[in-house]
Amino acid sequence: MPGKDEREQTVNCLDRSIADKLAKIQRELGDSDDLIVKKFRCLQAWHAVAIYIDGLVDTQLLHNSILKSLLLKQEFGELDPLTDDDRLEYLQQYILIAAHSGTFCTYKELYDRLLTGHAVLILEDEGEGLWIDVAGLKERSVGEPQSHAVVRGPMEGFAENIRTNTALIRRRIRDPSLWIESKQIGKVTHTSVAVMYIKGIADEGVLEELRSRLDRIDIDGILESGYIEEEIQDKVRTPFPTIYNSERPDTIAAGLLEGRIAIVVDGTPFVLLIPALFVQFFQSPDDYYQRADISTLIRLLRYLAFFIALLAPAMYIAISTFHLEMLPTNLIISIAAQREGVPFPAFIEALLMELTYEILREAGVRIPRTIGQAVSIVGTLVIGQAAVAAGVVSAAMVIVVSITAISSYVIPENGLSRAVRMLRFCIMFLAASFGLLGIWLGLMAVLLHLTTLRSFGVPYMSPFGPFVAADVKDSIFRLPWNRMKTRPVYNSTTDRLNNRNGTRQKVSVSRRRKS
Repeated sequence: MPGKDEREQTVNCLDRSIADKLAKIQRELGDSDDLIVKKFRCLQAWHAVAIYIDGLVDTQLLHNSILKSLLLKQEFGELDPLTDDDRLEYLQQYILIAAHSGTFCTYKELYDRLLTGHAVLILEDEGEGLWIDVAGLKERSVGEPQSHAVVRGPMEGFAENIRTNTALIRRRIRDPSLWIESKQIGKVTHTSVAVMYIKGIADEGVLEELRSRLDRIDIDGILESGYIEEEIQDKVRTPFPTIYNSERPDTIAAGLLEGRIAIVVDGTPFVLLIPALFVQFFQSPDDYYQRADISTLIRLLRYLAFFIALLAPAMYIAISTFHLEMLPTNLIISIAAQREGVPFPAFIEALLMELTYEILREAGVRIPRTIGQAVSIVGTLVIGQAAVAAGVVSAAMVIVVSITAISSYVIPENGLSRAVRMLRFCIMFLAASFGLLGIWLGLMAVLLHLTTLRSFGVPYMSPFGPFVAADVKDSIFRLPWNRMKTRPVYNSTTDRLNNRNGTRQKVSVSRRRKS
């Protein structure tokens, strides 16, 4: 007895009659208006039909190069056009000038080719068909990345086309060991997903785990790389991102050179990078395009901004409510005078200001750009000044919230910035309940949570937990290039040297992986 897959493939095989093929194709696609069917005599000898989806193909290329060559009369020589079984191979090898073409024998393959921008050629009394790559969908050109801007460095970012994005990475890594594995995910969308890694540098264990998680995805559609990120991440119940994303080809190329693996999804300019570490979200491409001392200073500033964005409102609440004795006398008198007419406790005051800021921030993202600047000015100046004048909030609270908001923008990666925004409210509540003790308990809880996180088996807090002295060189500090000659230890690779012209240092790194 044939198996289930064999029976399905037999049922799904192409009919030999052109009329039967066309009837089934038009029925399955709902006789859509964008389904174009052109009947002609191929090489003036065989009845043929060319089928394509209008808008997905380059019609000028199809008509002037492909169909024109198929309409010319040919001298077959020893080939008998009525009895020979190799007509499709003859067309593919000797007639078509397309760079990419191939054959198919099932309706499923036919629909896949049609809906990905290929033209399909079917012949009378032929159980196979021929697909021709003439994709010509209008796309956004390569432009400057919007979410990861730099002062110095490349100014090109990924686009929405998967082949454009893989080509941008190959431009930077011109090595045959850069491998690409492609697959389609999504039962309805059939979205193309490419896994890119450097053979011999990428961790084979992480690669196998990624393949396994991608194969387990069972969803109707993948419309953005965020779908993939949520499906394959290690732990769902965490505000911290455990998968890095970027729309900069140079950032992804640098990650590949360190032994990471990139996931490119068709239809989005954001490429995923695994595994991801906590310190990675404080790194910017700018750090590697300028001197090490300047880069280290700016990176330390980012860590300071992280703590300000996380703790500033909570510290104000705790000190003004429980620990006024910590402040100088003049400052205590100033804060007391400001809060004399405020009807709310410090926690409610901070909560109102933070919620107002979050509303303004979300509005600034959604409203049209032409009026966005006006709304931001109204929100920051008019509303803030009016709230202080009306005695709803104190001037000191407006200053604290403003510094907190500005500090959150210093963090280079939006995923970590969103985590800080969520945790800020929790620590504010602890500060209002227990003062500085509550802040300390909140920080300890966050730290313990971070130490439990893993990104594809790699400890999230590496190189600090567990401590790896060799990897500290590019964490809080950025040492000069002549001091960074080895790849991260968490990557179990046999090629540990960044300078591949040198002698390869073979190491064996053992660690417990947690899926």
